[in-house]
Amino acid sequence: MKIALGIEYDGFPWHGWQSQPDGCTVQDQLEAALSRFADEPVRVHCAGRTDTGVHALGQVVHLETEKLRENHAWVRGVNAHLPDSIAVRWALPVADDFHARFSATGRSYEYWLYNHPVRSALHVNRTGWTHTPLDTGRMAEAAQSLLGTHDFSAFRSSECQAKSPVRTLHQLDIARFGDLIRLRLSADAFLHHMVRNIVGTLIYIGSGRQPAAWAAEILESRNRIRAAPTFAAAGLYLTQVEYPRHFGIPSQAASPFVLS
Repeated sequence: MKIALGIEYDGFPWHGWQSQPDGCTVQDQLEAALSRFADEPVRVHCAGRTDTGVHALGQVVHLETEKLRENHAWVRGVNAHLPDSIAVRWALPVADDFHARFSATGRSYEYWLYNHPVRSALHVNRTGWTHTPLDTGRMAEAAQSLLGTHDFSAFRSSECQAKSPVRTLHQLDIARFGDLIRLRLSADAFLHHMVRNIVGTLIYIGSGRQPAAWAAEILESRNRIRAAPTFAAAGLYLTQVEYPRHFGIPSQAASPFVLS
């Protein structure tokens, strides 16, 4: 049978999602816990591989097993074998044609930025940080030019393995909550480092280093070298993965900070 799991993790202690020889990845830890609980080797497939230091509130994985367990047993049993920084949030049997990655129709991320002259000890590894005051109005104006279907080569890592750089960005909202700035992005899919490269470019604009029109110029250039450097991983959260309704996957929309 095939089972889908909703996974939450703090990415700081781990070398990203994808399995590595040192075993210090989220995938390695999850598969080890699942194998112990199921008493058989278990491999998982995820909706989106996250980099070192990137967090997740709504990661989705699937596995295949012959073990019959109640949904709550998969949650509690696997969590008993996981480190505190990784947790299974829900479990659900799914149809044989479900695939955590290839069945997904959309993904959402949030980037949280601490904007204050002095770094925060409490936000370290949880948010990005820039000491230069940012104009979120200018950032929001620039963000509008990135919405829609485009070739995002200018915001793509040189290591990106995607066959096409074309993506459809449905949402790019920016909001300030005191010293915290939230950037919320939703797309059909994202290229490697796409979110962090967009964040870096918008920070250049928000700080006054570049005009709002610069974002459109960078996009049209399709040249990664012309954009701002990739921003820090610490503030990035995978918050939701969307699937066709008939699969019955729970809505995982969430935010790492509760703000009024």
